[in-house]
Amino acid sequence: MRNAAATLGLIAGLIGIIVGLFGYGYAELTERHAEVGEVFGFLENPGFIRFASFIAPLLAIAGGAMARSRALWGGLLMLAGAAFFYAGFGFNVGTMFPIGFAALGGLLAIAAGKPDEPKAHF
Repeated sequence: MRNAAATLGLIAGLIGIIVGLFGYGYAELTERHAEVGEVFGFLENPGFIRFASFIAPLLAIAGGAMARSRALWGGLLMLAGAAFFYAGFGFNVGTMFPIGFAALGGLLAIAAGKPDEPKAHF
């Protein structure tokens, strides 16, 4: 389970980097060029979008990397990454895989108490 959690966390983070680049880029574009925001719409909280664009993929990748050695901490980081993806971007076609992979990886890492290694994480 820890290997599956690590793989899911890394994939979620890599897909999340693409989502984060678009989110951060759109926040910057609408701030610098108001006419783009007038045509396509302004963001309600561009500062939080910028923060979520950076921190969500970072948490997913870090959680996936930690899932094998520290499953509890890695799982919590992946769940936090999924929460930041959802809070920043909502659930849509671009975020369904990062949210789903990070959340499932987090749950698998937390559930992996003893089966993979003789030492539990608690």
